[in-house]
Amino acid sequence: MSSSSKYVPSFAPYTPPPDDPSYTASSSKPTSRAWFPPQSVTSYQSGGLPTFNTSQGGGAGAVEDAEQENGTTAWETRFGTRVDLMAACSYLLGPISALLLLILETHNDYVRFHAYQAALLSVPLLLIRFCATIMGFAPFLRTVLTFVLVIPCLYMTWRAYIDAARNGLSRFLLPGIGPIAERWVFEE
Repeated sequence: MSSSSKYVPSFAPYTPPPDDPSYTASSSKPTSRAWFPPQSVTSYQSGGLPTFNTSQGGGAGAVEDAEQENGTTAWETRFGTRVDLMAACSYLLGPISALLLLILETHNDYVRFHAYQAALLSVPLLLIRFCATIMGFAPFLRTVLTFVLVIPCLYMTWRAYIDAARNGLSRFLLPGIGPIAERWVFEE
C-alpha cells in the first residue's frame, strides 16, 4: 500500500432517497409503506422545495391539517356557540356554570379546561366565604372575602375571552390549579 493511497477517502456508493419517484426498490424491500400517506411532493433531498413553516414540515398549519383529517376544529362546540363566550361563562356563576359546562360541553377541550379551572378556583373560595359567614366574622371581613371570590373569577372571565379571541385559544394556567385542570382535560 502506497503512502498516497491511505489518504484518499473511500465513499459508500450513492443511493437515492427512498421518496425519489425514479428510485425503484429491490424486490426484498416493500415499494410503499401503508402507514405513510401518499405524497405528491417529494422531499428536498430528492429535489423538492423545503417545507419550512408549513403543515408538511410540522410548523404553522399542522394543527389545522390534523383537525381537517379528524373532521373537527378547535373552535367547534357541541351546540355551535362561540368558544370564547362559553369559556368566559364558565367563570361567571362559579361552580354552577362550571359544572353545567362540564356536563353539557363534551367536544371542546378549551371550554372544558376553563370549566375545570373555574371549578377549582371558585369552590375553595366559596367555601372560605361560606365558613366566614357561619362563624360570624365581621361584615367588613365577609365583604373582603366576597371581593376575593369575585375579582379572580371576573379576571379569569376576561382572560378566557381574550385568550380565545386574540391569542388563538392559548390557555392561561393559574398557579397550582391550572396544571391540574389541564391534566384532567388531557386524561379524558
